[in-house]
Formats: sequence, structure tokens, C-alpha cells
Amino acid sequence: MSFSVRLLLRIVILAASFLHGAHCIRFLDRISEPSREPPTQSPRTAVFALGSFWRSEAVFGCLHGVVRTTAGYAGGSKINPEYRSIGDHAESVQIEYDPRKISYRNLLDVFWSSHDSRQVFGQGPDVGNQYRSVIFINGTVESRLAAFSKEREQAKSKISVVTTQIQQIGTFYPAEPEHQKFELKRNPFLLQLIGNLREEELERSSLAAKLNGFAGDLCPPNVQKQINAKINDIVEKGWPVLRDI
Repeated sequence: MSFSVRLLLRIVILAASFLHGAHCIRFLDRISEPSREPPTQSPRTAVFALGSFWRSEAVFGCLHGVVRTTAGYAGGSKINPEYRSIGDHAESVQIEYDPRKISYRNLLDVFWSSHDSRQVFGQGPDVGNQYRSVIFINGTVESRLAAFSKEREQAKSKISVVTTQIQQIGTFYPAEPEHQKFELKRNPFLLQLIGNLREEELERSSLAAKLNGFAGDLCPPNVQKQINAKINDIVEKGWPVLRDI
């Protein structure tokens, strides 16, 4: 048998063995590439007390990176407090935020700049223990940041004492529905503009949190201007519903 014939037979036998599954070569459907999308990260939670929770919720609502806000009660021992039976709790705001967009330090800066931490037994015209100033912490990192920020605030003036407490968070009790997004609910036009959401949707809505701050005129000036321009644009074009800002 000639060499060429033997070579041909070997090729035929080898091909047949592959077809019958004696050997298997696997080819990837596609070459995987590293994902360019940032890894998903669950929102973090911060809780502060700085006077009336109507205003406090609005202060944080329109900050870039804040996902949602909830008015509520914290810092006391009473189980299931209510607005007319708050016990030893403080009116508070719970903030869910994206740490990739806003840091806990940023939230602390807003906390200090949004109330008088040296006022005793109240805040502004609201007098009582429920309006006290508190940073509720959850872990050693928050504890260190809160303590450092309080020392820095105290160093601004030695004439009076910063009364803000730093306290480990226990149970946060959401306030009754009528206290959620209070500033926004005082503006029927804005409620209509976002589609008259049901109460539970309103409480969870990031857009509603932003508009709550806008309605209270408590957003940073550039954000206030941006939201106002967006609303005017929608009104002029006759779009029925505001979806985002």
C-alpha cells in the first residue's frame, strides 16, 4: 500500500472517531469580556433627628444619590410610637442612599448645616424633647465619622455647647402616612404632575423625595433651579406626567 493511500486511510479513521464521539473539542460560544458595568450595591441607610421630621425629610430628599426618605421615630423605648403618643422618641428621618454617589460624610455636612445643633430642648419654634438633635449610628465607622464631625462643629465656637447626641440606632418606626412627603402633599399641582401616586408608591418614590425637597424650597440652589426648569418645560410642552428629574 502506497504512502498516500495509508495517509488517506488514517485521515478517514480519525474523522470517523470524531464523528462517533471518541474525541471531543469544545468551542466557546463567545469570548467573555470583563463587565464594564459597575457592580450593583445595595443602598445604605442613615438616620438623623434635627427637629420636625416634615422639614428634615425634605432637606435630604433632593440630594444627588439619595434613593428615598422616610419620616419616623427613633431613639426612644416606647414600642410603636405615634405622632400623638411619641413617648421618648425623637422625630427623625431615615435616608436610603447610594454610597457611590453620596457619602456618609456628605450627609453629615447637610445635617449640621440644616439645623441649630446648639439649641437646647427643641429646634426653632418647635420646643420639646422630640425635636432634639441626634445622629443615629450603626457601626464603628459611622461612630468615628459622627464623633469627628461633632468635634469639628464644636470647634467653630466655644461660646455655646453642641447639644447633638450620638446614639446607636435601635428600631426606626416609620411615621403615619399623613406625615410622609409632607411638603409635597401641600402642593396639589406637583402631586398631579407625577400622576397622583398611591400612598405606598409615594412613600417609596425617589422622584417624590426630590419633589418634597423642592416643594419646601430646601434643595441646593442649583438643584432647585434644575427642577423648576424641568417642570416649566413639561408644562409648556403639555406632557401629562413628570417621570424623572
